[in-house]
Amino acid sequence: MKLTNSLFIYLFIISPMVVGQARISDFDYKRELGGVSGQWHSILLPDDIFGKLRGDLQDIRIFGITEDGSTIEAPYLLSISKSTTTQEQVPFRLLNKSHNSEGYYYTFETPEAGPVNRISLNFSIENFDWLVTLQGSQNLQEWYIIRENIRIVSIKNETADFRHTNLAFPLSQYRYFRLMVQSEEEPGLTNATITRYETSGGSLKPHPLAKMEVIENDQTRQTEIDVRLSMPVPVSRLTFIVSDSIDYFRPVTIRYLADSLQTEQGWRYSYRALGSGILNSAEESEFSFNSTTVRDLSIIIDNHDNRPLSIVGVEVKGYIHELVVRFTEDAGYILAYGNNRATMPNYDIGRFTNAIPLSPAALELGEELRIIKPEEPVIKPLFEKQIWLWGIMAVIIVVLGWFSMAMLRKA
Repeated sequence: MKLTNSLFIYLFIISPMVVGQARISDFDYKRELGGVSGQWHSILLPDDIFGKLRGDLQDIRIFGITEDGSTIEAPYLLSISKSTTTQEQVPFRLLNKSHNSEGYYYTFETPEAGPVNRISLNFSIENFDWLVTLQGSQNLQEWYIIRENIRIVSIKNETADFRHTNLAFPLSQYRYFRLMVQSEEEPGLTNATITRYETSGGSLKPHPLAKMEVIENDQTRQTEIDVRLSMPVPVSRLTFIVSDSIDYFRPVTIRYLADSLQTEQGWRYSYRALGSGILNSAEESEFSFNSTTVRDLSIIIDNHDNRPLSIVGVEVKGYIHELVVRFTEDAGYILAYGNNRATMPNYDIGRFTNAIPLSPAALELGEELRIIKPEEPVIKPLFEKQIWLWGIMAVIIVVLGWFSMAMLRKA
């Protein structure tokens, strides 16, 4: 009994390891890897691969075939070219407030501070549309214009709650900063934050459009934009190209086609939210969201009682995806992908990223090939010919009838 329990426990522990071991035949596609010459290499994932991958990109493996025919697996890390941002708040104090016919002035002192490039403002007034000029000085005598006519906007009503009061400017190192707000009324500055905002790394690549259609829906007072990309690719940023020179403020919802189903009534499409925000004339007309593999986008712009905007185009961009692979054995290697049942691999190199070189040599990808699946054995029925089945049924009926007659005689 003890031996049986021990064997059961061993099988229970080892079975997930056996089931989780990936095989080449578990995947749908493969590409040969050329140029393996060292321990570390990189693989740039081409755009046409993402339509065959799962959305979470877990179904990627690097397999190798050794000289003796054994199959090995090379560990990898997926690298996405996202940018990293740091934001360091700089201490300051408000020296004075004043005003004249041109507007209201606020002077800040930042003693012994490094360069800064962003100031965030909060005002007690909820609705405004002002222009701001930012100046810098080292001695409160000579003032230099850093940026002028920066627009700040705040809208708050029953249908909108929008605030754009961040001043972005080139890195500037002054001891004193002065804001001039072009307003006829007291702006009511409640607080401000001065920071050094830095973005490093990251690169986006544009994705070509196969189709773009703009429909003005008069009933819903919405602009509907359907965008189709050339192929499914990971996207993370969308930029509107608006030709209007007027001021505007329009809520926007961005969705992507997640699934479709053909019914007797026609095709039914299922969309999921990708991002939302406010398309406005005070900021850049771009929206960022989590990287998602999509091909078809549906964009809704709420116009309310306003004339529709002239949307002349959209730009769709996404991060570059790259694999960093470690090779330790001589073999012929392939990139395998496409498996809906695959789980995220767990490799040791994910815990020792400091050992990875900065610029590993890139590998060449071969043409995409279908992986031939082994034929599953066909289970033949116990009786291939119906005559045998009818014969057995006849025998069963005769036997049951004989037992029934025997029981009746005894009764």
